[in-house]
Amino acid sequence: MKTREEVGATLRRLRGNRTLKEAAAAIGISWRTLQSYETGVRSPRDTKKALIADYYGAKVADIFF
Repeated sequence: MKTREEVGATLRRLRGNRTLKEAAAAIGISWRTLQSYETGVRSPRDTKKALIADYYGAKVADIFF
């Protein structure tokens, strides 16, 4: 299982040139929540993991496990 920091690095890489606000709005979460996932302060619940993976076109396992 990846650490929160590793997950955060993956999320930042996937976001690319999009702003936190753009990505978060498309996912349906606040930009502060996305920021907390990217910095490793918080981990998303399973339902949010699925939304994030869908938005980035990735598998949940590739991002979070």
